[in-house]
Amino acid sequence: MQNSKIPEHVQEVQSENRKLLKQLDNRHIQLIAIGGAIGTGLFMGSGKIIHLSGSSIILTYTIIGFFLFFVMRALGELLLSDSSFNSFADFSTAYIGPWAGFFIGWTYWLSWVVTCVGDVVVIGGYMQFWFPNLSLWISAFSALGFMLLINTLSVRLFGEMEFWFAIIKIVAILALILVGFVMILAGYTSPDGVKASFSHLIQNGMIFPNGFQGFVSGFQIALFSFVGIELVGIAAAETKNPEVNLPKAINGIPIRVVLFYVSSLVCIISVCSWEYIVPDKSPFVGLFTLAGLPTAAGIINFVVLTSALSSANSGVFSTSRMLFGLARENAAPHAWGKLSTLNVPLRGLFVSGLCMFIGVTLLFITPTVMAVFTLLSTLSSIMLIFIWSMILISWLSYYKQGKCISHNLNYKLPGGKVMAWSGLIFFSFMLVALAFQQDTRNGLLIAPLWFIWLTILWKTKKTTNHLKLKQQ
Repeated sequence: MQNSKIPEHVQEVQSENRKLLKQLDNRHIQLIAIGGAIGTGLFMGSGKIIHLSGSSIILTYTIIGFFLFFVMRALGELLLSDSSFNSFADFSTAYIGPWAGFFIGWTYWLSWVVTCVGDVVVIGGYMQFWFPNLSLWISAFSALGFMLLINTLSVRLFGEMEFWFAIIKIVAILALILVGFVMILAGYTSPDGVKASFSHLIQNGMIFPNGFQGFVSGFQIALFSFVGIELVGIAAAETKNPEVNLPKAINGIPIRVVLFYVSSLVCIISVCSWEYIVPDKSPFVGLFTLAGLPTAAGIINFVVLTSALSSANSGVFSTSRMLFGLARENAAPHAWGKLSTLNVPLRGLFVSGLCMFIGVTLLFITPTVMAVFTLLSTLSSIMLIFIWSMILISWLSYYKQGKCISHNLNYKLPGGKVMAWSGLIFFSFMLVALAFQQDTRNGLLIAPLWFIWLTILWKTKKTTNHLKLKQQ
């Protein structure tokens, strides 16, 4: 009622002067970090990776987790170097140039729009497990609408949702590890005659069953499991006491990779053996089924459903914040940089939501679009490789400018330049690895079109701004 008495132009100024509130507690940021480090790919895609890589899958996840830890340390140092930075688009602009913030901001936005569309469509498939006659579009649109509603209210509600989604994933993985270790220690023998033993990890022909190419191909799929690990950098702007809570969340990444990825995969391979793991089914379901738990399929379906909901929720949140940041940097329409009375970037949220609704609609209208979407998912991962690389390039520029000395931060990137360059070399290798399979190779060939389009937009924007200055 009070707002109605305030002149409209005053309300506009108030909206523009509002800032994102720090409403996320330490428990929220810690669980957002954990949830981001545990992707749906671990539950559903690990069977295919084991089929390709054998027990070397453990090495695959360890290597990816190792390099992403240093990316996150660089991210943490850069965000803490200036309290005005809300995301990696901000420090990319500051340390590389306005074009970098423009490219990284819009690329991150698109990657999450695509990912979110896929997540809500997949949610429809998961719901059919319990309700076979339920139309896919009902579940998909309902899930997307629910996530948009949650994100219109407050960032704290988003944090609570991510907190409980992450708890469910953690409980599922810890249960698998516990059941697996009990079966190994008890010397369980499967109906196929396989005795549970750690020796399956190092048996001849099980470490690199498909040679070096199979090992490299495993990286393509494993990488998808880590999509979202950088989300903690977006949420940092709305986190209480980020100087303490952000480093805590990032420093826990190595422990999470060992606990959630390595330990669970060790149990799966030790109990089931590489030869008997089916590539197109969840190895989590397989292990619980062997343990005599008939409800295993339902349990894992629920876990993967919540994982997809978590990813969709993260997509809705991060795209709205990225558009907000782009608008504040004059890289997107000015109106998207305004906050609601609840300090939520509603306009950016609705724009992202509209694009997601259109994407979901197209998936149902076009019969062959699911094959196209597989390609888009690959593009999303390529975009994230670009973003992770830009974070490291931003840190190198920050280091070259001597900012790391002037800011005198206690939280620094371990290994400095050596690890930053090592990370960039690794991501270059990842792009080469994408060429090994036909579906990801197509994505690699198409990805440059997005960056060509961004280049055109950037040059148009510069020309428009130049003409405006001339007219003034």
